[in-house]
Parts: sequence; structure tokens; C-alpha cells
Amino acid sequence: MTASASHPETSPPAFCNGLLHFGELPAGFARLGARPAIAEGAHRIETIDEAAVFQTRLLADALRHITLQLCASKESGHPGGFASSADAYAALVMLGHTNILTEVGHHAPGFYSAMFLDGSLESMGITDMAQMQSRFRERAGLLGHLSGAIPGLLAPAGPLGQGQHFALAAAYLHRATLFPVTIGDGGLGEPYILSAFKHFHTAYPEVTNVLPVLIWNGFSQEHHSMVSLMDNPRMIDYWRAHDFGRVILVDAKDFDDSGQEGEFVDSTLFSDSARLAFTRALLEGLREAERAALGGTLTAFIVKQLKGAGVHAQGAKSHNLYPGDNATKPAIAAALQRGALAPEVWALVRANMRRAGGGPASETAVTERESLPEPVGELPTRDFAVGEKAVPASAMAEMVAELGRRDPRFVVTNADGNEASNMKVINEVLKIRHPTADGLYNQSPTGQVYEPLSEDACAGLAAGLALFGGRSLWLSYESFAINGWPIVQTVGQAMAELRRKTPAVIAMFTAGALEQGRNGWTHQRPEIESYLASQVRNGNVYLLYPADANQIQAAYAWALEQHNKCIGIIASKSALPVYTTLEQAHAAIEQGAVCLSDRGTGTAGSLVFAVTGDLVNLPVVAAQERLVQAGYRVRIVAVVNPRRLYRPTDVAWRHTAEPDGHFMDDASFAALFDADVLIAVSGGGTLGLEPVLLRSRAAALDLFGWQRGETTASPAELMDFNGLSAETLERRARELMDAARPALDRAA
Repeated sequence: MTASASHPETSPPAFCNGLLHFGELPAGFARLGARPAIAEGAHRIETIDEAAVFQTRLLADALRHITLQLCASKESGHPGGFASSADAYAALVMLGHTNILTEVGHHAPGFYSAMFLDGSLESMGITDMAQMQSRFRERAGLLGHLSGAIPGLLAPAGPLGQGQHFALAAAYLHRATLFPVTIGDGGLGEPYILSAFKHFHTAYPEVTNVLPVLIWNGFSQEHHSMVSLMDNPRMIDYWRAHDFGRVILVDAKDFDDSGQEGEFVDSTLFSDSARLAFTRALLEGLREAERAALGGTLTAFIVKQLKGAGVHAQGAKSHNLYPGDNATKPAIAAALQRGALAPEVWALVRANMRRAGGGPASETAVTERESLPEPVGELPTRDFAVGEKAVPASAMAEMVAELGRRDPRFVVTNADGNEASNMKVINEVLKIRHPTADGLYNQSPTGQVYEPLSEDACAGLAAGLALFGGRSLWLSYESFAINGWPIVQTVGQAMAELRRKTPAVIAMFTAGALEQGRNGWTHQRPEIESYLASQVRNGNVYLLYPADANQIQAAYAWALEQHNKCIGIIASKSALPVYTTLEQAHAAIEQGAVCLSDRGTGTAGSLVFAVTGDLVNLPVVAAQERLVQAGYRVRIVAVVNPRRLYRPTDVAWRHTAEPDGHFMDDASFAALFDADVLIAVSGGGTLGLEPVLLRSRAAALDLFGWQRGETTASPAELMDFNGLSAETLERRARELMDAARPALDRAA
């Protein structure tokens, strides 16, 4: 195809407004491009004939061209990785598959280009190339990395190694649909991608309608990929070792007639006949792959082609554009001119894209239809009597088990710790999903408890299921959960942006630091609380600290009723005192905090302990007893839902889907927290107490929380090691009261 400058004889379609270059009609267009290969009323090509192959190649060229000009328009973005995948992406679309996910956030410009060509972006007000460029990498536009908020796109993509979880969740919930997911070889060096596929297939061998498409281009972001030295047989064996019964590899090198050196080559430099042969091989290979995957065989497809194929640079140098890398820079301008398409080609490409999959992805993708699970009614709860002891984790577990009975698609994910967390009833009722049936270990091939020994895989599937409209719950030992939270964070942000309702993603963390003395510091890492709490200002993230067994039941019941939220629950597996009735517990979750105890005359002054957690209340209650005997009035307030205690201006709630503007008013806050002295106490991270400290009017205040781990014989010893003993709290309360006395006297 010969490129020529910008004034073609035929008027370009309106959507081409903003394109900088147009080319001449390619040889053979009159015969092979006279009508779209996807017929009107069809959703895919019927046969892989000359016209289908020719038009698939044109679609790949169109995707590359838009991707490069789009990035150049902002001198920013990532064109190189998608460029090497464009041929495979085009082949998938021409075969009618538009529910395409990716593991690679850097492929965003290419995915946006596809959504532009099929008309999906029109629902955002983007109707031509000029508008697309103006909104690329801009707020309320096309984010630098993929977002499921963009019409037609199924899921977010950013951190490497996450996309497979979304594809697996989608395949689980929509068994008749094929979900291709592109995976970059830069991320394949992370072993959990393939281990996630293998464990899922072992647990769900019947779910094979997911198709990983490895874009093996030899490079990652700034250097060669870690798998660039593998030969083809080794790569195929690598996938087969992870349970893939069918692995299809198409290597551009096998079609090269341009004499390129190295194992990775650029197909756009081939002759026309070689390019068409490569494109045909992709179409035929992907048709074989779709049939295998939808026919019950776990299948992988691999396209091997040099990174940056068809754009301005090759290898890792094609990955990113920097300031100055605009459309007039010689290498970029030359690539755009070289890949320019005639107006008739653009019209043909648009027609095929609009028809593929039955219409624009913004209308046909599974995520464009709200698919909330069927109601299950109110779950049974037990109203524990105030003063008795009960295990919070076990109380919630009964609700989880009943939910699974009522919703057969509900999945609990856990890294082999439900029994250790005093939640054994979940395993007993719902069963661990395992190919080996064993009643002793509560294992069943049809179980609803998914147990990969990877918090990333646990969090990934649970978050993916929630994002795609299913109920799920991630249960974890608090100390290890930090490895899985990033994907929940990603999904939480995506849920804030979504244009549809979806169930909240819910996680519950047990065996907190204070319960793990004998295990030593390896099991004493409360960072997950700080990680969660740092996101509460996002607007749709909630960190819940139920103080007893009644409150955790209220917390889980509340969480199940929420949409487009990210909710973490922190609780203990120990038998602990019950402080509130079930009715009070429900009110506490809604309001944000509740008084657990208010005692003393106050002749020596007033004091409030604001507490996040349950086990840590033991030394606080003991400190209260000592201070009451000394004449103080001491109120213990459980901070149960810190998000409710912020001021409305502290939180970006207005910018979220399903906005929640419920915050505790000043009068209610004062009734709970006003005193001469306030001491905030946490058995873990202290960030959950931030809203209390922000609004406190106490004359003096202090903050106690987790410091570091150590091997101890008991929780009490570990709390003492961290400065959380009753004696320490009492002493500090007296010191603060003495320090505040002059100011209090002056105010009086």
C-alpha cells in the first residue's frame, strides 16, 4: 500500500475527521473489499476465504494506525505492545469475539481504538478521531490504562498479572460465551498467571470458555521479556504443564520473506502474499482455538511477533511515547504515512467492526447488561445476649454458609484457613472445591469454597466475580492478605466508575495480629488495615471494625445489600464479650460508631476511648474499670464504620457510582466523642481512627496502635509488648488529664 498525503479523491467517512494521513487503495481491493466480509445481519465471517483474510489484515492496519496517532496526539501512551497484538485482535473480532479482556493496561490505546472503530465510544460523545484525541488520557475521557467504565470494555487493566482473574470470573458466570484475554510476555515472567489458570482448571474443569492469547513479542516495558529466550516447543510445553490441553502457536517468523534477523519479526514488513498467509494462519488457528475452548478443552493461543510491529519503533523502544514524540517527529510521521489507509478502507473496516459480535461492544458485551444475582432474602442471624462470649468469625460463618445454600453460584475464596479462622461451618456446608472427594476434609468436586494457596488468586477471582455481577467473599488471614489486596483495590476503583450496578466486593480478614502471638512476626502484619483505610477517602471503600459477634452479623448483612462498593471486614476468631444487641449493631454499622460502655461520676474529669477492633477492647475495658474507680467518667466508643465518621468534604463520594453521602452529623459525633480527653486505640493500623481525631474537640488526645510483631505466649503479652495494656492506657489517660487541667479550668 502506497501512502500519500492528506487529500484523497474520495471523501473520508465523518468518523475519520482528525486523521492526518490517507493512503491509496491497496491492490485487490476492488475484488476483495467490495463488500464487508461480515455480512449484514451476521456477527462474524462465515468462511475464512480470501476476502475475510484480506479484510482482517486491513483491520489490523487500522487498529495500529489509530493507536499510534492517538498516542502521538498527547506525546504520551503506549503503542508498541498492542501493535504486536493487532493481527490477533483483528482475527478475534472478525470471528465474532468481542468480549475481549486484557492483562496489559499498556494496551489501552489499542483497545480504545477498537471501541472507536465499532462505534462504542459514541455513547461517550466521541464520534470522530479529533474528539478521541482530545479526550485521550484526560479526566472524564479515555484513561491512560484500561477502565471498565469505558463503553464496551469489560474490566480494568493496570498491574500485570490480573487480567486472567477477570476472564476466569467472566467464564464462570457466562458459560456459553468465549472470553479471550490477551496476556503480554512481559507479565508472563510473573508465575501466578499460569498457576491461576492451572488451579482454576483443576477446580472447575468444565469451565473452558476462556482463551488466553499470549502476545509473545520478546520485550517488556524497558528490556527483553524474561521468556524471550524460550524456543517454541518450550513455550508450548510451558502452557501444557499448566493444564492446557490445546496450545496453538502462530509464529510470524515462519512467514517472513523480508530477511529479518532474530526470532521475533515484524509482519508488516512482509510482502503482501506473506502478510496474507500470516493473517490466514491467525484466523485458522483462532477458529480452531475457539472450537476447542467452547468444546471443553482448556486452550491457549500464542502469537509470536516483534513488539512494535507496524509502528514507529521496534522492541522495548516502541513501548512508550515521551514529550516531543508527536505526529511530526520523523519516525512517527513516517510510520503514520507508511500505514495510511484509503477512505474506502476506513469505511469497510468500520462496517465490519460494527457488525462483529452482533453490534458495537458497548451494546453486546456481557458487562453492558446489568446481571445482578437473584435475591436470597434475609439471612438468619442470632441475637447474642449482651455479656455472653461469642466468636465473631463463627457468627459470620453461619450467614455465609446459608447464603451459599441459597445461591449456588456464590463462591468463597480462601487460602486454606477457614477452619483455622473458626469458620469451619463454611467448609462443612459449602465444601472445598477439590477433585478428590473426602468427607473428612470437607472436599467435593462441586464445592463452593475455592482454595488456591495464593492470596492473589483468591482476591482475583472474588473481585472478578463481584465486578461481573456475582456474589463472592474473600476470606483471609489478615497477615497474608496484603498480597491479594491490589486487585481488590483495582476493582474497587473500577466499581466507582461503572455505569451499572454490581454487587459489592467483600473481604473479611481474621486471625489478626493480636491473636497470633505463638506464630511470631510472620503472622503479625496488620498492614492490610492501613492499606484499606488509606482508600476510604476514595468514596466507595469501607473498612468495617465490628466489635462483637452481633456487630459482625450486622456488618455482613449490610455489605450484602451494597452495590459498587469495596468492603473489608476486620474481626477475631476468639470468643469475646458481646457489648451490643443485634438491633444496636445494625444501627452502629449505619451510623458509624456506637457506645459500648459509659461509666463513672466524672468528678475527676471525662475521658473517651475510641476503639477500632474487637480483641483490643479487653485492655480498654480493664483500663476503664481502673479510671472509674479513680473518679473519672469513661466512655468506650466502638468505631465500627469509619467511613461514616468523616466529614462529607473529606471523601470523594460524589464522584462514585451509587454515591453514598451518609455521614455522622456534628451533634451525634459530639454525643459520642466529646470529653475532656480522647484516646484512640487500635489493635492494628491506626488510620481507621483518623476521622475521630480530625473532628475531636478534646482538650488533649493521644493515639495507640500496633507497633511491631514478636513471638509471645498470649494475646495479652503481645498487646503489652505493643503498649496496649490496661496499665499503659490508664497511665496515659491520667497524664493527659493532668496536662489538660489548666485549660479545662480556664474554660470553666
